[in-house]
Amino acid sequence: MKTRNPNPSTTTPLNMKTKLLTLLSSFIFATAAFAHEGVELGPKGGRILEFSKNETIHGELLVKDGKFQIEVLDKDMKPVALGEQQLTATSGDRAKPEKLAVEVKDGKYFTGPMVKDGEWIIFQFRDSAKGKSVTARVEYDPTTCVACKNPEWLCKCASGKDAKKK
Repeated sequence: MKTRNPNPSTTTPLNMKTKLLTLLSSFIFATAAFAHEGVELGPKGGRILEFSKNETIHGELLVKDGKFQIEVLDKDMKPVALGEQQLTATSGDRAKPEKLAVEVKDGKYFTGPMVKDGEWIIFQFRDSAKGKSVTARVEYDPTTCVACKNPEWLCKCASGKDAKKK
């Protein structure tokens, strides 16, 4: 017959080990969930950005001629003709963000100038003038991944940031 601990605030060594193991396993699972898993690449080798809540509209982000090029794609990764869609881009210091110029050329968005290494660029896409905007964020990290030889912002492997070469 088990007896109840009269003082539940005291912890026995067994209870302490159980709590410690639970805490440690939770930490390991949380770390794995946020680990570098590689990014989804599009048909032209660019990074895929989600421009819808239901994964029906994407953006493929590439660098062309010193500017970011964003092509809007449908759920089947086919190009979408631009019409009422709107795209804004912001980067720079968090205390003083800077809107980047966005222009449409040849059915794609172009924005520039390029952001500095390690800076974030935030895209806000609307599928229509009255539609809600969807935000996509990318850290521009051009250092090379040792495993896949791509820039980190286009890394398609699960190598982790500690494996990159400066």
